[in-house]
Amino acid sequence: MRCNLRTLPGAASLAALLILAGAVQAQDKAKADNVSVEPPSAVLPTFEYQVPDTRVMKPLDDQVRIVFINRSQNPKEWDALAAFWNPVTEQATDSRTGKTYARKLVKIKVPLGLTQSPAVPPENPMTLSRWALGKKLYFDPILSSDRTVSCATCHDPQKGYTDQSPVSTGIHGNKGGVSAPTVVNAAYSPLQFWDGRAASLEEQAQGPPTNPLEMFDGSPGDAWEQAVKRIKAMPEYVQMFKEAYGTEPTRDAAAKAIATYERTVLSGNSIHDRADLAMRRRVDEEESGKFEIQAKDYEVVLKDAFSRKDLSALKALQLDPEKDVARVGEIARKLNSGRQVFFGKARCNSCHVGDNFTDNQFHNLGVGVKDGRLPKDALGRFARLALGHKDPDLIGAFKTPTLRGLLGTGPYMHDGSEGNLQKVVEFYDDGGRANEFLDVKMRDYDAEQAYRDGQKAGTPYKGPEVKLFGKDRKPVVPLHLKLTAEEKDSLALFMRALEGDPIDPMVAQPDRMPE
Repeated sequence: MRCNLRTLPGAASLAALLILAGAVQAQDKAKADNVSVEPPSAVLPTFEYQVPDTRVMKPLDDQVRIVFINRSQNPKEWDALAAFWNPVTEQATDSRTGKTYARKLVKIKVPLGLTQSPAVPPENPMTLSRWALGKKLYFDPILSSDRTVSCATCHDPQKGYTDQSPVSTGIHGNKGGVSAPTVVNAAYSPLQFWDGRAASLEEQAQGPPTNPLEMFDGSPGDAWEQAVKRIKAMPEYVQMFKEAYGTEPTRDAAAKAIATYERTVLSGNSIHDRADLAMRRRVDEEESGKFEIQAKDYEVVLKDAFSRKDLSALKALQLDPEKDVARVGEIARKLNSGRQVFFGKARCNSCHVGDNFTDNQFHNLGVGVKDGRLPKDALGRFARLALGHKDPDLIGAFKTPTLRGLLGTGPYMHDGSEGNLQKVVEFYDDGGRANEFLDVKMRDYDAEQAYRDGQKAGTPYKGPEVKLFGKDRKPVVPLHLKLTAEEKDSLALFMRALEGDPIDPMVAQPDRMPE
């Protein structure tokens, strides 16, 4: 058993450890003597965390577990699953007795295009009781001081798990400083928040209840202690916490439960994902070995979407299910052109890469820059790096967002400054906004080197406009993509083709809970 001594000051740390060790020894002896004793949780902070009491929590082997099934690792089982949310009963062997028994599970069919399942911390295995508790907490404003703001206030399933505002509105109408990032596929991000200050979904969930711009009214006392007291006043919650985690309501268990729910907010099966699968099937049949999407692959899946009246996929592409069916070939060619621009001339994949179309890194794009200067409160990732690890290249750098679920998450950029996809494309076509710390992937290094060479040789520089920054007069030239109007249009269409299926109703609808 581990005790976090950092929470116990001075001599109290040793005393508490001795008490805890004694309590554990007493409990072990009592078990041997078949005597009931209180668990050692009483010596730990009651509102922050507690040791689970196995008398009130079912063993994990007896609980309904939630497991992820993805096509990449288990294609036969994935193909056999009928929906995203699949309650099943299967035969299993009890690890304690070796006997076979019927085990209930919920199998999550990870959407097409996501080739890996979300990582689950070993200390927080996913069970149905934990998921149900997390979902209830997510939509309940009980975590805010005046019970007016919930997680879903700023991360609304009906708004792409954002609030579709440049900045969010919290308690008492307070305005935040950044646009609410989406929860969609956040399970795949190793760091949370735009500046990466949280190392897990569990850590992220603990932030808003303490933030005076979000949920905390600044009243005396610990924000989380007050929230836990509100939760403990509700018998239903007390029972749910005991069943899920074997403790009373605590900050630790609440964070774990919310994270458990958020790991199931998954989106995929976009037109592009379907075209990729169609391409792989075609290549296997042709035995060509040339794994590259072609226009005819988009045409195959578009025809299928029209025939099935897949309104979600067609709406994402701004297509009418009746009027545009004759344009399938034209649209397929345009989508393929947009894909080529995305992975080629526009170099979008230098940051928007992988299953989730993000490198999960931090980049300075010049968002919010005026006259070459970053806003004072826009240090980004640099501000969150520990002393001894400050990297000036990360000044003004913010996390690359996923392009999944893109159509519901506008306005775009971390400050919500770009209202639609066309404006985002124009922003990148201009090379972002010049500033001293503009990311290397946004700069024209050939032009910058030509300027330096000219300075050394005393010859005039002929090229794109150069901005000089800092005491050393550092030259910065944003890389202009020089996309044509047709390329911009096809690129925007391709990004629309990354829009996946709507989040499953079991996950997205607040009042829908599993039996």
